[in-house]
Amino acid sequence: MPKWGVVVFPGSNCDRDCYYVVRDVFDQEARYIWHKEEELGDIDCLILPGGFSYGDYLRTGAIARFSPIMNAVKKFAMEGGILIGICNGFQILLEAGLLPGAMLVNKNLRFICRYVYLRVENNQTLYTNACVEDSVLKIPIAHYEGNYYADQDTLAELIDNNQILLKYCNWNGESTSEDNPNGSILNIAGLINKEGNVAGMMPHPERASEEVLGSIDGGLIFKSILNSVNRK
Repeated sequence: MPKWGVVVFPGSNCDRDCYYVVRDVFDQEARYIWHKEEELGDIDCLILPGGFSYGDYLRTGAIARFSPIMNAVKKFAMEGGILIGICNGFQILLEAGLLPGAMLVNKNLRFICRYVYLRVENNQTLYTNACVEDSVLKIPIAHYEGNYYADQDTLAELIDNNQILLKYCNWNGESTSEDNPNGSILNIAGLINKEGNVAGMMPHPERASEEVLGSIDGGLIFKSILNSVNRK
């Protein structure tokens, strides 16, 4: 059975949600990893959860990137470990240089918390292989700094390497500026690194993994990771 780790920073508030989905919804082995630890231990998959690490002082994720555990996180990623950052976790991955680009404040300068639609841009990844290409997922967002930005050279690389994972869209898969909740460039909601083992996404799949929550589409992200681990 795959072993999952969920990193907990001061201010994380989705760590329990991720832990619950992994352990109780998907019946997997999971444990919390405190930010002051220096080793990850024996794990197969690692989650950097959402929240407000260190109160989002300076910039989101800017302080968390210096936590003691991050050296082990970087080593895990460099060695091909399956690593996903969700919302604040995505912001931390950007600050740590494990994914390209940066986050700006939302275009309306407000915190946004609601369901959005996402189009799967690449279903041949560790994180989307349970999805149909170009399928539309319904997953909620909850952030103030989710406006993804990258320069033109970086965007060209993301496109050329098929690193864009998810894009904001409407219910029938059309990705336009009207369907972009935060101003994210190219409507990007999630991406992977060149090697394909590190992913970041602003929407919260752990909040859409049970029928009672209004959507089970987020469960496809966790199912995809499980498929990937079991194929190793």
